[in-house]
Amino acid sequence: MLGAPLGNPGDASARLREALETADVIAAEDTRRLARLAADLGISITAKTVSYFEGNEERRTPDLVEALQRGETVAVITDGGMPSVSDPGFRLVRAALAAGIALTSVPGPSAVTTALALSGLPCDRFCFEGFPPRRPGERRAYFDDLADEPRTLVFFEAPHRIAGTLADLAAAFGPDRPAALARELTKTHEEVRRAPLGELVASVGADPPRGEITLVVGGAVGVGAVVVAAAADLAAAVAALEATGTTRKAAILAVAKAHGLPKRQVYAAVVATR
Repeated sequence: MLGAPLGNPGDASARLREALETADVIAAEDTRRLARLAADLGISITAKTVSYFEGNEERRTPDLVEALQRGETVAVITDGGMPSVSDPGFRLVRAALAAGIALTSVPGPSAVTTALALSGLPCDRFCFEGFPPRRPGERRAYFDDLADEPRTLVFFEAPHRIAGTLADLAAAFGPDRPAALARELTKTHEEVRRAPLGELVASVGADPPRGEITLVVGGAVGVGAVVVAAAADLAAAVAALEATGTTRKAAILAVAKAHGLPKRQVYAAVVATR
């Protein structure tokens, strides 16, 4: 398992260079990106190179295990970061272990820990959730289940789904939950937007982010405790959600849940501040 640079080839380790030059077989998520990485590193790859991605991972794994059983060195590399972490690799690891084959890893960059370190959010305890469900209904239910998670949460998301994902997060977690949207890590256009979820919803609406996105969201604070908030603050939180297209009913429910308050109290705050 080879940890590949997220974008900047300068992050490649000496062990990665050696592994690419000496492997017998390289299973690459994208063979074209592997060729580009080799060119950037100024190395020559003599190994047999095969594509190994989500669409063919299950079919190609037995062939790679056979190569390992013949005593060949098989290297797995993704487009960026560590194999198996929301990328190909897990099936081969399981199959190789079942066959009694020794494995090792050439560790490298990880978008999860890189975004976490840059987020400004607590890093002592966190959980990685990968890609949220694609279907809106499933995604909303998924976030509802995570709303009381006290640890910092890390997600991956695609640019064309990030607006919907952030809106659903704001509805489930409340618009004031701190978060950071990191994109194109270590690349030329690296950017980290740090703001409450409600503000990030507006941000991506005004300036849609491109490239690979890692989203870091602060954990729930004071789970189970009633948080006293001023009526003006409650009304402002509802208004921020409504500005993103959320219905008033859904916004009131989200704010009530975020502050541990009855819906009627939040509704009364909205009415009182009109």
